[in-house]
Amino acid sequence: MEKKLLDKLVCPKSKSSLIYNQDNQELLCPVCKLAYPIQDDIPVLLIDEARKLSGDELKQLPTDQINHDK
Repeated sequence: MEKKLLDKLVCPKSKSSLIYNQDNQELLCPVCKLAYPIQDDIPVLLIDEARKLSGDELKQLPTDQINHDK
């Protein structure tokens, strides 16, 4: 995914920046603790299509970007 595009995308729920996970082809929102799929190089930024991040996945994210209240 192009950095230029990634810089413009935000989480539809929290409006926060997303982290690109190239291995899983997902965009991660550390604030909402959701992972949005990328299908055929197109980000699917629908809350209903997102999956909840596991505890192990959250541990791998930068700690300054995680909202522990949600």
